[in-house]
Amino acid sequence: MAVAEFSVHRSWQPDRRDPVHWIFSHVIRQWPFLIGILIGALGNAGGSSLLPIFIGQAFNAINQKVPDFSILVNTTVLIIISQIVRGVLQLGRNFSSEIIGQRLERDLRDELYASLIGKSMTFHDRQYIGDVMARATNDVREVNMMMNPGVNMVIGSVSFLIFPLIFAPRINPQLLLVPSIYLVAYFISITVYLRWLLPTTHRVRREFGVMNTTLAEAIEGVETVKGAAQEQREMNRFTTTVRHWRDAAVQQGYVESRYIPMALLGLTMAFGLLHALLLYAAGTIDIGSVIAFYGLLMMFGFPTFAAQFSYSQVSSGISSARRMLELINAETKLDENPAGYDHVMRGAVTFDAVSFGYVTDTSSSDEKMQLEDVSFSVASGQTVAIVGQTGSGKSSIIKLINRIYDVNKGRVLVDGVDVRDWNLAVLRRQISIIEQDIFLFSRSIADNIAFGSPNATQEQIQEAARAAQAHDFIVSFRDGYQTEVGERGVTLSGGQRQRIALARAFLTNPRILVLDDSTSAIDSATEDLIQRAIFRAAQGRTTFIITHRLSQIRWADQIIVMRKGHVAAVGRHEELMQTSPAYRAIFGQGEDSKQAAPAGTNLTEETSSAAPVLPVTEALSKRESLS
Repeated sequence: MAVAEFSVHRSWQPDRRDPVHWIFSHVIRQWPFLIGILIGALGNAGGSSLLPIFIGQAFNAINQKVPDFSILVNTTVLIIISQIVRGVLQLGRNFSSEIIGQRLERDLRDELYASLIGKSMTFHDRQYIGDVMARATNDVREVNMMMNPGVNMVIGSVSFLIFPLIFAPRINPQLLLVPSIYLVAYFISITVYLRWLLPTTHRVRREFGVMNTTLAEAIEGVETVKGAAQEQREMNRFTTTVRHWRDAAVQQGYVESRYIPMALLGLTMAFGLLHALLLYAAGTIDIGSVIAFYGLLMMFGFPTFAAQFSYSQVSSGISSARRMLELINAETKLDENPAGYDHVMRGAVTFDAVSFGYVTDTSSSDEKMQLEDVSFSVASGQTVAIVGQTGSGKSSIIKLINRIYDVNKGRVLVDGVDVRDWNLAVLRRQISIIEQDIFLFSRSIADNIAFGSPNATQEQIQEAARAAQAHDFIVSFRDGYQTEVGERGVTLSGGQRQRIALARAFLTNPRILVLDDSTSAIDSATEDLIQRAIFRAAQGRTTFIITHRLSQIRWADQIIVMRKGHVAAVGRHEELMQTSPAYRAIFGQGEDSKQAAPAGTNLTEETSSAAPVLPVTEALSKRESLS
């Protein structure tokens, strides 16, 4: 099993060596229905082969000087019975094939989804969402169709090839010659055909993924496209990807047009009939046998015609399965470590000479370091502000604490234990991160608040919403807490989304709380109330605050100043204003923090009026009295 953050543990493990073994390991679990396909295919072919034999016998019966109508009646009854049995078995075959196909699609889709949700962010950073969606939807469907009708028709075709070889020698052993030559040529041509077909079907599936990626990007960024008036350009870009997919599909059609067995069938029918007539002229067989043998040769028509479609479907299914396996088998840099450290967290955090970089080139292992030799310690229950210019590595620090990413060098310790030695689920359940880009699911507001605590009661949800100053605007909606939000929460304002995210964090009662510029979209009056809530929530737990708002920074126990991936300084506000040029560059020169700040610095709560500062002053006084 590939290393993953989280994996679904099954009582059995599929064989993922290659697409064929993988699909077979799933199909063989449905062995009763597989037997149903085999019995149905053999019954269908057997019933079809009996039909020309009975017709030949009936022809001989009425071709006599004195026609024997009793034989004709008996033969008619046998034909009726054999075709009824054939129809029932064929029904069972198609039913079994459909069951296997649907269950195969279900199981592969579940396996792929479990794998995707268990992959690390390093893996997901390299993927195109549109292509992943194409593999998780269209490619999975292609594997279903590979089984039914693809493999179903292949099995039926093979059985239609076998029975003429069984019945022809019963007429006359010499009649085995032409069918045998046809079968040898048929299998050779099919082998060559599949060798041509597999690369083209793989290209079709790949180009479909690219086309889907282009479409997903255009829809995801439709507001940007419209805002820049680039509709025509995006249409042209999408048309180009469609053209590439079309060209690949045309190439597949060209390969399918070179299907040789169609020509072989015509030659077989001609030479087979000629051979039977020569034996009839020699008096070796009768006219009824000629008719029966020609009927047996006609059975080759079904596998010849069906194979052109069925083998293309099988080839497409194998290509789709290969694309899915590429995702499932991809190794990640993280593992869930189920046997790891699983104690209740106190919240002490230590960075020990940490270096970290995101992969910037998916085709190589070259990495640009976002953090280099970062070291600091945070005691349990402290509030820490992390400040720095854009791109200095502030958010990267946070993502290493809960192992969204792993360090390249050094160690990140929580309660003195390397985060890589923690049980990953236990570690993350005790850490709550609220980022500036809030993600809400297309569910009710209550479900979004309770996402990290699915067993929370309605009273607990409302209490968390009140603490985050979200209750009032929620109950103003017609459906209140059951109001459905749009995808990513687009039906809510930025401030409303952030307050719901705060409520979600408060409800989980984490031991480590991280606020990554989490009040950026909130007005000053609301922010004042939320700061009070944050201050209360920070009591007794370790809190990291990433912000440029001085009112939040000043009440931190310590401030970590980041500059170009390094720790430039650590201390309290007054100390850093005196000793750290990097810190002063962010908040203005001099000791007076109320001086004008550089353009873009958010100090409105410090300069516009004294009112918003009062809660912070109260908070500082409380902290001093507690200490």
